[in-house]
Amino acid sequence: MSNSRHAVGELTQFALDAIRNAGKQALGFYGKGKPQVKFDTSLVTEAELMLADSFEDQLKAHFPNHLYYRNNFDGDEYTHDDKRFLWIFDPLDGAANLQAGIPIWGLSLALLENFWPVLGVIYMPATGDLFHAKAGEQAYRGESPLQTANRHGIDDEGLLLTYSRYHQYYKSTFPGKVRNFGCTVAHICYVAMGRADAALVAKETYQDLIAAWIFLEAAGGQLRRLDGEPFSLNAYLDGNRIEEPLLALAPGVHKRIAGHIQPLT
Repeated sequence: MSNSRHAVGELTQFALDAIRNAGKQALGFYGKGKPQVKFDTSLVTEAELMLADSFEDQLKAHFPNHLYYRNNFDGDEYTHDDKRFLWIFDPLDGAANLQAGIPIWGLSLALLENFWPVLGVIYMPATGDLFHAKAGEQAYRGESPLQTANRHGIDDEGLLLTYSRYHQYYKSTFPGKVRNFGCTVAHICYVAMGRADAALVAKETYQDLIAAWIFLEAAGGQLRRLDGEPFSLNAYLDGNRIEEPLLALAPGVHKRIAGHIQPLT
């Protein structure tokens, strides 16, 4: 990327405008699921396809030579032309909430330059929350800067966010509340805001996590394996599902959190 602030600003403004536009379109599907079924597959599929196509149209209109990630990416060469930019758009996280009229769902958008993260944006249209960060810089909720909380201990007022069917795979001795709000990017943003101690995520993909990961790290948080080892998200650019569980959390609390999560034998 050019070192020009204008160039970075132009890309950032496009990302913010594009995800807001997509959010307005997504609200047209909000709460419109068929009440007689638990999960309205047809409505969710229609929403995801329309939002993905609409974003691709916006991208082509503004940056026709930039690349667009669809489920996988097999490029491995650095370049100095516009094809060094790769946009990753996840049109819908929390689909069950969207179709049921529950406000915790969102869209995410990330930009890479020659495989290096540039920025991440997460938008929750039903609540109006816009989370964004340039890689390695300040994280924001709207115009307000934020940072992960400095946790000195885990107590009964703590909050651990988990995924669906978590209790089928793990025994928890976490002393606080264990909740699943049904939206992984929201869970990670709540950790970045200091509203939750940690979020356990599983069965996700690169497309699902990249924007939230950029945002979390800018806020001072980390994405770690359960054993505490660092995790390389770029190893999953090929689109394969990440089978192992991961913890999104603030630095220095991994042992205190992971010690309360025991796999069932």
